[in-house]
Amino acid sequence: MTGRHDFFAAPNLFRPDVSVELARRVALQQYGVDGRVRELGSQQERTFDVQASSGRYVLKVANPAFSDDEVAAQDAALAHLATHAPAVVTPRSVPALDGGSVARFDGPDGPLRARLLTFVPGFPLAQQDFLAPVVVERLGRLAGSVTAALADLDVPGLDRVLQWDVRNARRVCELLAPHLTEAGRRDTVLRAVAAACDRLDRLGPELRIQPVHGDVTDDNVVCTRDMDGRPEPSGVVDFGDIGLSWVVGDLAATCASVLHHEPDRPLAVAAAVRGYAQQVPLSEAEVAALWPAVIARAAVLVVSGVHQGVIDPGNDYAASAQEREWQMLVSAAAMPADVVTAALREALGMVRRVIGLGLTRPLLPDLLSGDVTVVDLSATTDVVGDGRWLQPDIEDVVMAARLPAVARYGEARLTRTALDGRAAPATVALGVEVACDPGTALHAPFRGRLEHTTDGCVLVGPDADLWLTGVQPIDARDVTAGERIGATAGRVGFARVTAQLCTVRGLRPPTFVRPDEAQVWQVVCPDPTALLGLPDDLHVDDVTPQDVLALRSAALAEVQEHYYDTPPRIERGWRHHLVDTGARTYLDAVNNVAGVGHSHPTVTRAVRRQWELLNTNSRFNYASIAEFSARLAALLPDPLDTVFLVNSGSEAVDLALRLAQSFTARQDVFCIAEGYHGWTMASDAVSTSVADNPQALTTRPSWVHPLAAPNPLRGRHRGPDAGPHYIADAIAAIGAGPAPAAFLCEAFYGNAGGIPLPEGYLTAVYAAVRDRGGLCIADEVQVGYGRLGSSFWGFQQQAVVPDVVTVAKAMGNGHPLGAVITRRDVAEAFARNGYFFSSAGGSPVSCAVGMAVLDVLEGERLQDNAARIGAHLRRRFERLAEEVPMIGAVHGLGLYMGVELVRDRETFEPATRETAAICERLLQLGVVLQPTGDRLNVLKIKPPLCMTLESADFFVDRVAEVLTRGW
Repeated sequence: MTGRHDFFAAPNLFRPDVSVELARRVALQQYGVDGRVRELGSQQERTFDVQASSGRYVLKVANPAFSDDEVAAQDAALAHLATHAPAVVTPRSVPALDGGSVARFDGPDGPLRARLLTFVPGFPLAQQDFLAPVVVERLGRLAGSVTAALADLDVPGLDRVLQWDVRNARRVCELLAPHLTEAGRRDTVLRAVAAACDRLDRLGPELRIQPVHGDVTDDNVVCTRDMDGRPEPSGVVDFGDIGLSWVVGDLAATCASVLHHEPDRPLAVAAAVRGYAQQVPLSEAEVAALWPAVIARAAVLVVSGVHQGVIDPGNDYAASAQEREWQMLVSAAAMPADVVTAALREALGMVRRVIGLGLTRPLLPDLLSGDVTVVDLSATTDVVGDGRWLQPDIEDVVMAARLPAVARYGEARLTRTALDGRAAPATVALGVEVACDPGTALHAPFRGRLEHTTDGCVLVGPDADLWLTGVQPIDARDVTAGERIGATAGRVGFARVTAQLCTVRGLRPPTFVRPDEAQVWQVVCPDPTALLGLPDDLHVDDVTPQDVLALRSAALAEVQEHYYDTPPRIERGWRHHLVDTGARTYLDAVNNVAGVGHSHPTVTRAVRRQWELLNTNSRFNYASIAEFSARLAALLPDPLDTVFLVNSGSEAVDLALRLAQSFTARQDVFCIAEGYHGWTMASDAVSTSVADNPQALTTRPSWVHPLAAPNPLRGRHRGPDAGPHYIADAIAAIGAGPAPAAFLCEAFYGNAGGIPLPEGYLTAVYAAVRDRGGLCIADEVQVGYGRLGSSFWGFQQQAVVPDVVTVAKAMGNGHPLGAVITRRDVAEAFARNGYFFSSAGGSPVSCAVGMAVLDVLEGERLQDNAARIGAHLRRRFERLAEEVPMIGAVHGLGLYMGVELVRDRETFEPATRETAAICERLLQLGVVLQPTGDRLNVLKIKPPLCMTLESADFFVDRVAEVLTRGW
């Protein structure tokens, strides 16, 4: 059959009637391929998976409505891509036994044609629920490669009238929309496609036409796995829609397929556009046409899917996609084309269009006569501390106390955030808000038509619409610049007016938008500050996270690493949450430094009061150093009664080692492999973690003797009976080695992810060390201070009493504070080295902080909370591990845990790169988490001890989401 298919002449494209048995016979008789056959999904063709001893194939039976030229064009395109885009994996046509590529056979309803193609290995991108931005960009780049390669394809069969050609979208939707039985959905489709096609009609003459694949979508893109576990789009299948069309329509098909993966973030398609444009640069007109084309594509998918379900009720493939395709349309239609176009221009680095508005009169002239307070509602505000920003009416409270007051345009408001949210909240103001007396007159800043709204009015001007809420307007009519248009409305003594500009005529813009969308919304919603008669330079901190990172990189030594590839700018903390400058909150699951929680009012007040009184060094005689030291010593068992106050955990470990070496007059120290203890000369010497220092095992000084890491999952001995072997090895090593000055160990194996030491380990090792005259040092910098829940100190888990204890981190709640607690005789032996002094260690402020932290720990029963929340987390993670093979083990106790991620539960190959990518994805979902362990494959879970049950569930839910939906 020659000619071309015209969808509008024959819109009912029934799938050909081909059974699995008939497909098997065709493959065998016409291609000589005998194998197991199963049907794959297809909307208008029949497709079969053929697995034979000679390989794996796909048998595609063409719809009889398509001509021979149209079928042949598919093979021509495959051959063309093999030459012009060899990096793109595509099927190859398998010759039939008669030498041709097309097998002709009779079906129940007449003659049919089939082609046998090689199978493209991998998995469809559609199987990946979540698509990371890097994956979306790779998808766009792949689509662009195909478009670029097909540009000079010139064969018969390309000039077709397809329902999938976005140029035909209006006609397709008008023809098929009656099949939508839901009137609401039908009206939505028709309105959306009409508006989109109106734009496309205007831009059409400027849009390129060439041969395109037409369906480079998540269904037809085949992927491999990258090293980090993310999909790597590598191949394209199903060339049944190839034909002449707009280039931008080809890209629109790719973008539309992205939408259902994260429908609440339609601007995520910008990454695909960026990748596509790397291969096929886009013109101004094509960028302007893209979003209308996406909407049109989604509308066609909706009506075509429903239509196919009506004419072919047994087509499960078409039926299963219907809700997903509706989701695409809803997501696309929810975003105004002008806003998305602005986003795409930003993504492609195009020059931003600046919109100017001529001002003739102020909106609120009465405010010009007095002082107006600018209220800071940003993430760094000092107006609403101590969590008051979470109160629902806090904006009214703050502004009413400062009349007249203004809240700024473009400000990300702390007062608009929410805790434990998987998506960033809408915090950035697209307007200016003014609080003033009720009845304050409003005047038209420019001429226009005043129209009433349900909550105020809109002034439709020559260049933009001015939307006003909180006003009592005059009658709707045409007004001149400066004419009175109403007055502020509100309760007695307080009125609150919002003013917003929008250059998209008739669009009521949102009052607040998410920070990631704010920049593009501001293109169509410019700053209205000047219209109010207020200074137009009301400052909003516009220093971006990238600006801070660049300054940090320029001024700070590179070795001082930072979390995340593109870290947010964190400027606030509250309890177990962090807040960035976009007023996005994150659950802090890793910050064991802030043991009692960020910005605790008790600690804050103690610091402020003490700093106002005195802060000096510990050689002066003041009460707090004596009181704090006595209180700290009382937390330890006898005979640990003598305290040294220092600045940090590193300094504490360094001092502990020097104490032991002075007391024993020896130098050698035994420690545990894969441990971390600090960065000073001595504490680094006994740190053996290759995650912190890749040369750790080969650069230890001769006096350091690491014992085998007692890790029953990955160590020398494995399994539940490994403990006695590690104990025996340690005792043997200590007995055969030099007489030790000390043995240093965390009571819980922290750097490996919260792995407990084998039962009885410290009892036996401490005895062996003491038999040879050495001291036993317990490093409690991470595991102490109630974190384990069931005990205040980690060493209590092993029923031992060390000779020296080091502590820091939580004891200062972020303030530089550490301590060494030991016996009196050990402390006095150190005197032979002279005096000990630490400038900030034991200062009045440090001691005030230390006592405040202890007050909070005791008063809020945070150790009990660590036990309760930790047990809950453990139960939930263990249940999750039953469903997710990637979780190899759950370690830890209390709020000191580790979830170990593996690629294979048999080999326990560490999922190192995947763990880093998972942490990046968790940040997007509102969770701060980082990898730990020498293989960096353990999620370290060490939140502030005030974590709530609700936040714990939010945390596990997000980890479960990432591990099941992808990252």
